[in-house]
Parts: sequence; structure tokens; C-alpha cells
Amino acid sequence: MRAEFKKYTLKFKQPGGTSRGVLTEKTSYFILIKEREVTGIGECGILKGLSADDVPEYEEALKWTCINIHIGLVALREELKRFPSIYFGVEQALADFKGHGKKMFYDEDFYHGHQGIPINGLIWMGEEAFMRKQIQSKLKQGFHCLKMKIGAIEWETELAILRSIRKKYNKDEVELRVDANGAFNVDQAKSVLEELADLEVHSIEQPIKKGQWQEMAALCESTPTPIALDEELIGVFEEGKQRELMQTIKPQYIILKPSFIGGWYGSDQWIAHAEALNAGWWITSALESNIGLNAIAQYTASKLNAMPQGLGTGGLYTNNIDSPLEIIKGKLWYNKSKTWEEIE
Repeated sequence: MRAEFKKYTLKFKQPGGTSRGVLTEKTSYFILIKEREVTGIGECGILKGLSADDVPEYEEALKWTCINIHIGLVALREELKRFPSIYFGVEQALADFKGHGKKMFYDEDFYHGHQGIPINGLIWMGEEAFMRKQIQSKLKQGFHCLKMKIGAIEWETELAILRSIRKKYNKDEVELRVDANGAFNVDQAKSVLEELADLEVHSIEQPIKKGQWQEMAALCESTPTPIALDEELIGVFEEGKQRELMQTIKPQYIILKPSFIGGWYGSDQWIAHAEALNAGWWITSALESNIGLNAIAQYTASKLNAMPQGLGTGGLYTNNIDSPLEIIKGKLWYNKSKTWEEIE
């Protein structure tokens, strides 16, 4: 059994705007484990400036991982604690290798095309006309849950867009979520939370920057709009520290990005912490290619979480890996009649 990695740069069809800047491309790495005619593949996905393992020695860590792939998953978990995306890639590649390269991680209804996963339609930041055009497109495609990135243009403009949606559709017709990516200060966040509550917005992700545990705890305690932690989880690797974070902040929800938090294993840890405090959770991809998205989707489907998940990123790129994944009327499906593109 031998392992190697390949760098792959994904190109956006159109720039993706967030409060941290505009994305035009995204780098991933594929780990391939080979023996005779069998190849297992996994994706190590990082986001510049956001992933805890976005460090200069990342490729060196990948080389070390490929050389030491034989030590097994448990030993690699400990060695790769500072590299959650690499560990997730290893999880995928080893599972795929053991499954003879069929990219089946959970032998359940989703993989066999019998069950779709409800997902949110993602609305990127940009000029008002651009954001409104995205919203109309997602509604026309049959999405019943929209997630809008906020915090890059004037809040009053973003609020007006949300109001226009709610004027046409009540909360039972369209669920609205917003993602601030830490764009607001504490005082701004308080007023934003009130205004979102008036529109019956489902939740807001990361209203203030990560690392302000006491301030976030105070917001969560009194908020009229449920708060979901996202960036707050990044880089918190030790289980004791995870528990302390959850018990201090007591969020209404947490959002799990397996590439950021140590794959399926790390996601299971965070879910346990959330459920111990009766907090909700959902799973979101972190702009992976269809290789990583497939692994996240199958894991998500196995959890039987009925909430809309954040798995609608497969169509963002001009050069994604062709796959059986497809979106139909606001759900992600695995179409067994389609085949996977080979990665050499």
C-alpha cells in the first residue's frame, strides 16, 4: 500500500463574496492510497486565512502523512491533530480504499439514490442587484431555505433585501438564515439580532469574531434570534477545551465543517458536546470539490438530521470533479446512473 498527494486548484464560475473578501479560486489536495488495482481517494480542503492548518508547512505534513500512512488511522489522528483537513482526507482515502474505490462510505439510502438531503441555497455577498438575482434563482430552483452572507455591504441594504423576501414569503414558506462571518462588533450585533427577530430569521452564524467567549455567551443568553457558532470551533482541538467552549457560550446551534474540525471523528466529538447541552447542529461543506462533498454528504445523511444542511457548493466551480451528486428542488441527491471522473 502506498500513498501520494496531488494539488488541485478549483476555479469559481463567478467570484464568491464574503465579509473576509472575494474568492475566485480555492486549493485542495487529494490523497490517493493505492495497491494493485485499487485506489482510495480523499480530499484535504483548506481555506486561506480561515483553516487552522493554513500554515507554510502544510505540504510537508502531507508528505509525512503519505510516507507514514501504514501506521493506521488511530496513530495518524494523534499525529495530525494540528492538521484537521489532512486527517479528514486520510479518513476518506482509507475508507474508500477498504471499500475498493467505490466512494461508498455509508451503505445507506442516500448512496443508493433513495433519499435526498435538504440543503440551503447559498446567497453570496455582492452588489444588491447581484444578491437579488441569486435569491430569485434559488427560489425558482425549489429551495425552501436560503442562507445569505451578510456584513460586506451596508447592513441597511442587506436588511432591505431580507425584508423584501419576507414580504413575499412567510417563515413556513422560506426559512431564512444569515452568516455574518464575525462581521459585527458586540453593539452592532445586538441591534442586528433584534432586527432579524422581527423577520423571523431562523439563525445567524458567528455574529461577532471568534475568541470572545464571554461576549458571545452574553449574546446567546439574551438573543431573540438563535445564534450558531461556526468559526468559533476552528482550532479548538482538545476535547476538554471543546467542552469548556460549549459550556461557557451555550449556543443555540453549532455548525460542523469536517475539513476544519478533524473529519468524521471530530464532527462526532462536537455533536456529542452539542447534544449534552441540548444545542442543535447542522453540517456544512467548506467549499470542497465533489470528492470531499460526497464524503461529507454521506456522513450527514447517516445522522438523520432533518434540518437543511449546507451542502450546496458542488456547482460553484468550472473544473469540479464530475460525480453522481446533483441538486434537485432544494435537495442533494446521489444519482447512481452517473459515474465518477477518474483522478490520475
